[in-house]
Amino acid sequence: MAQSLRDFIAGIGIVDVHEHHIPEILLNPRVNLVQLFQQSYASWTQARPYPLPSETRANDPMLAPTGPATWKALAPFLEQSGTNSFVRNLVGAITELHGAGAETITRDNWEAFDSAVREQHQRPDWCRDTVRRAGIERSVTDPYTDPLLDARPALGNNYNSVVRINAFACGWNSESRDHNGNNAQSLLRRLGLEPASFDDYLTALEKLIDGVASRHQVALKNALAYDRTLDFDEPDEKLARQAWGKASPSFAEQKAFGDLVVDRLCRLAGERDLPVQMHVGTAIIRGSQPLKVAGLIERHPRTRFLLMHLAYPWSHDLLGMAFVYRNIWLDLTWSLLLSPSHFKLALHEAIEMLPDESRMMLGGDNWHVEETYGTMKLARQLIGEVLEEKIAAGYFLQSDARRLAVKILRENALAFFRLA
Repeated sequence: MAQSLRDFIAGIGIVDVHEHHIPEILLNPRVNLVQLFQQSYASWTQARPYPLPSETRANDPMLAPTGPATWKALAPFLEQSGTNSFVRNLVGAITELHGAGAETITRDNWEAFDSAVREQHQRPDWCRDTVRRAGIERSVTDPYTDPLLDARPALGNNYNSVVRINAFACGWNSESRDHNGNNAQSLLRRLGLEPASFDDYLTALEKLIDGVASRHQVALKNALAYDRTLDFDEPDEKLARQAWGKASPSFAEQKAFGDLVVDRLCRLAGERDLPVQMHVGTAIIRGSQPLKVAGLIERHPRTRFLLMHLAYPWSHDLLGMAFVYRNIWLDLTWSLLLSPSHFKLALHEAIEMLPDESRMMLGGDNWHVEETYGTMKLARQLIGEVLEEKIAAGYFLQSDARRLAVKILRENALAFFRLA
């Protein structure tokens, strides 16, 4: 990569459109080395943190208490899954931030790393300083443990949050919960809303959306790919009403309820110029193909959808949709961590076929600042490599590459979330 382009990309201040910076995790002063692995995508190499429809789960393993740091706890990550991209990214970041010259984490030096992690996380300004070192100027976080969280009091004025809508799409009775354990009616009570009927519930959803600005929330987040299939059909209000108040609605009634709620929220978002982030790909994999949301997107042409993760493994489908539907934007988040090689191929194709340069943006999708730091460093590297390959192939000039880099890392997000 040409040095001048590398330096230019390194100097771009990033607007990070997707994190899971949750105050009780991010600001925990008692973090140790094992927690950095457990509360990261590296932990997905050891156990999938969400249940499939055929499974049950008592709690989220990523949020479970961590015991003392030991080599026995670290070895599965480093010796059994050490070639996995999630692990490589995190090890590289921890080594750079805490390693004092060490090349990697080993059986012989892990205790020094653990001591350094503990010491730094006790510093009140550790997270802020590391985010700044990563070159991040603004962040949008999905604090899924509290969908109503105003992130600014705890995390600072450079943060905005989003409303994760899963609980509301699963809110057919006072006890129903989404895969994160959130209960819609408990959340609504915090807003002074206690819907006693299905019609009251729909009215409460509108009030929920009308309050986002007061909580510095800049989008809705649909992560229902972890709860159900993504085929959000044309709403069947009669069937959806039949779910209300039932302890165990039928599968059809549950789906109809969720379909109607998601459709209603997307309409409200479009009317209020509020974007909708949507997880597509992986998750409950037999139901997360991006083409399943085509009907929802067609029904709401005024709503701006930010489809996430390059829809891995269906990136070609996603790019085709983004060419056809001009109310789709792409969040490249997570895909570069999952497979840097796939990310580069998909980015090459996205540059070539997206209708304009406003369509791509980037987030970290992480819990701790170490992983965020590593992710942004990797993103700059991979984007730079792809742009340099385009220049070398004669596809465009360095001036085009620089313009596009600024848009992907910064300007597109500012405009999309109305942050400028």
